[in-house]
Amino acid sequence: MRKQTAIKCLKAGFIGLILLLLYAPILLLAIYSFDKTNLIGRFQGFSFDHYVHLFTDPNVLGMIGNTLLLALIAALLSTLLGTAGALGMYYCKKRVRGTMQALNQIPVINAEIVTALALTVTFVAVNIERSWFTLIIGHMVICTPFVVLSVIPKLKQMDNSLYEAALDLGASPFKALMTVVLPQIIPGVISGFMLAITLSLDDYIVTMYTRPTGFETISTYVYNATTKGNAHTAVTLSSFWALTTIIFLIIVLFVVCSNLVSRKKKEETK
Repeated sequence: MRKQTAIKCLKAGFIGLILLLLYAPILLLAIYSFDKTNLIGRFQGFSFDHYVHLFTDPNVLGMIGNTLLLALIAALLSTLLGTAGALGMYYCKKRVRGTMQALNQIPVINAEIVTALALTVTFVAVNIERSWFTLIIGHMVICTPFVVLSVIPKLKQMDNSLYEAALDLGASPFKALMTVVLPQIIPGVISGFMLAITLSLDDYIVTMYTRPTGFETISTYVYNATTKGNAHTAVTLSSFWALTTIIFLIIVLFVVCSNLVSRKKKEETK
């Protein structure tokens, strides 16, 4: 009995240690986001200055707007392309499907710096200057394969007889696709879209190599500010503590609501 209790305590302690290592940095930023200081390690008193600066500094708001707009456009285009690609792979011949799925894995496994350099060399070779076009193409290259990986499992899980029945009843292939297949794979499409947004928001390397001159996202600004900091960037960087806290709280709220909804659905089905 004591041995089982000790094992349970050891497991709980190990899980607690892992959670602490994962969330301690975020909690530290959250704590300092309500402090006057611009340097972690010095408490100067409770304040909402970082949150005020976050929502009043035009430079910070511009960077956040650039990041969100880029992520939304890249995620939408990647979702459309990735969903179409997944459908094409699923309904093509087995040998071609295997080849296409293997090719789709390359950008996933490949180092991001290699992808960024390849894109840069390609744009220079075809004489395309860095612009919004090159930036969106770069983000689509890293996001689209993950959308395909999210949609393919849903295609394998769906009931193919429904699509065949729709064709037998006179529906065109496109109408059967939109009314029968798409509703069955929509959870995978949504998962791919959310994953694409996350990848785009988080990306730094491809953005640095493909962005137009003067374009800043949160990741590029934070990196440049930490390597070439000054008094103003120290204040601006501290406002990102507040942004980190807000994003973390939104994610926690979303996860809690999702779990509550799924639990309620399970209870209703019983």
